[in-house]
Amino acid sequence: MELSILDLKKNYFEKQILDIGDLKIERGKITGLIGPNGSGKTTLLNILSGLDKDFSGIIKYDGKLLDRDTYKKMTLVAQKPYLFRRKVYENIEYPLKVRGINKDKRKEEVIKIMERFEIEELKDKKGHLLSGGESQKVSLARALVFKPDLLFLDEPTSNIDPESIRIMEREILRFNKETKGTVLIVTHNIEQSKRLCHNIIYLKSGKVGH
Repeated sequence: MELSILDLKKNYFEKQILDIGDLKIERGKITGLIGPNGSGKTTLLNILSGLDKDFSGIIKYDGKLLDRDTYKKMTLVAQKPYLFRRKVYENIEYPLKVRGINKDKRKEEVIKIMERFEIEELKDKKGHLLSGGESQKVSLARALVFKPDLLFLDEPTSNIDPESIRIMEREILRFNKETKGTVLIVTHNIEQSKRLCHNIIYLKSGKVGH
């Protein structure tokens, strides 16, 4: 999915948080969003993912404004994942269930992605009882299981162990290669952006820099 942004402005009271004139996020590529704290990265992600509707400007998804159909084809993984107080298996299965995928197919997809993330032993553990690294892996697995056209990631590997980071980066790359899904990832880690991203957008004081 290609994203095009035109004259996007976002204010909190008198303070301007975002001011982006013209920006395109390429279809099928992994784009990194970097910049200092307070530069508007998470705000931009929340607007693009449909969570924040209080802005001016035009955002198009493959040439269309955000509608119900487009909304179902995208997902956001927040920096602090929210998991249901249910088993890990049910957490990961949820996006498939709400999209009406039949039970056998759901089971096949959930098992496959748990194996890829090396979290099979967590399947019966409750989501709210997981460690930070475990919940971030489960949250990303849940996002990828339905193969979204557009994936937003907000610091998905912050404060977790190197082995979990390796697994998550591998699966982000695999997802992009296999499905050609578009990925926009907020990261503070310059090395990570070099490992993962085809393109980099630098945000400073709410504006796109170079």
